[in-house]
Amino acid sequence: MEKQIFNPVIMAGGVGSRLWPLSRASMPKQFQALLGNEAGHSMLQQTSLRLVNLDLASGQIICNQDHRFLAAEQMRAIEVQVGEFDVVLEPCGRNTAPAVLVAALRLLAKGDDHPMLLLAADHAIANEAAFTEALLKAHALACSGMVVTLGITPTFACTGYGYIRQGTELSQGYLVADFVEKPNLAVANKYLSSGDYLWNSGMFIAKPSVLVEEARQFCPGLLVQCEKVVDNSFSDLDFVRLPEAEFNLCQDISIDYAIMEHTKKAAVVPMDCGWSDVGDLAALKEANRADANGNVFLGDVEAINTQNCLVQADNKLVATLGVTNLAIVETKDALLVADLSHSQHVKDIVGRLKDREEIEHHREVFRPWGCYDSIDIGNNYQVKRITVKPGAKLSLQRHKQRAEHWVVVAGIATVHLDGAEYVLEANSSIYIPKTSVHSLANNTDTMLHLIEVQSGSYLGEDDIERLEDLYGRS
Repeated sequence: MEKQIFNPVIMAGGVGSRLWPLSRASMPKQFQALLGNEAGHSMLQQTSLRLVNLDLASGQIICNQDHRFLAAEQMRAIEVQVGEFDVVLEPCGRNTAPAVLVAALRLLAKGDDHPMLLLAADHAIANEAAFTEALLKAHALACSGMVVTLGITPTFACTGYGYIRQGTELSQGYLVADFVEKPNLAVANKYLSSGDYLWNSGMFIAKPSVLVEEARQFCPGLLVQCEKVVDNSFSDLDFVRLPEAEFNLCQDISIDYAIMEHTKKAAVVPMDCGWSDVGDLAALKEANRADANGNVFLGDVEAINTQNCLVQADNKLVATLGVTNLAIVETKDALLVADLSHSQHVKDIVGRLKDREEIEHHREVFRPWGCYDSIDIGNNYQVKRITVKPGAKLSLQRHKQRAEHWVVVAGIATVHLDGAEYVLEANSSIYIPKTSVHSLANNTDTMLHLIEVQSGSYLGEDDIERLEDLYGRS
């Protein structure tokens, strides 16, 4: 039997604002381990690992350039299982159609026309055997020239998803009769009782040549612009960068609106696999295993007379008494308490708090060399706990408006300060004056931990002038 070869394309953009304060711009949900698994894999890693039983060719991860090191490090950790993936960097968000066409054009440039498997990095799937079975059916349709989407067999009258109406039956699925926008509850109930409608999962399978052919017919201007993007893309370290000037001119449009709602080649394969887009806190609760009282507790939680709640405690003990149907999410710098029926409206809080640091960043911020945690801040000072990975090095830099004092807690630090080198062990410290040229490195095979005390009139991260950087940051 001929192999069914897939070219996986995993879309890892987006912020997931309805999962705040868990998901934030600097650390979106797809890079977090929000779904219970013993290995502690992120949602991106789980999405990739679902494909290990398939025959894969050229894999691509498409993400925002700000998340490049998160994506690369997480994929490197599972490379033995899933193989290498190109990490393709978008300079800005332009919805799914430009990204999909860029991925298709990149494959055709390599002479590879095996079907693309387009997946979101942040979906949950409980029944992976049913998922794989549906993919193989969709592959057969894609090889015949169809543009195939996976439709989820609905389990309730959901008003938060778009729907697909099944048309004429095919050997492995159905022609798509209609794509339907999110309905109200009465209409959703009609869809559910008819048996003719499926949830639109946003997962697609199609040959790159077919996608390009359909784009040439239905969105030719976008296709021409995507060709310019691919022609001007370039390598940067282990990444593929899409050029900002050309990509910014791409139309901001989804693949559904650009192609799927117009093509005569749309087909759908029904799938019942315990799917969720984990789009809000209620969906996050349903995607994790609940106890006998319908509760999902993550972290240090003590509960009495508590039913149907999601409680996530990242840093503190959270105790509940006599509550029902609540989402309680505690992080280092924010606490959200919400009725689960209002999960879709968490984005309204995000909108109200848009100027707050807590919307953009977690207190713990990840960098290619490790991470830092801002443990205290006040007038003219800030205290950070810094962790540097083995073999990693912070950029050679200087600050105009702040001085720093470093105290090594564990490990060995190699510090360059104004041309001199210092090797500091635990309980040693060094002072970095304003405007001094300095860098910090961990040249050992163990983690380096230190405390940084900043002092000055301005302590923002934009008071960093990088002179040299291993990671290609400006």
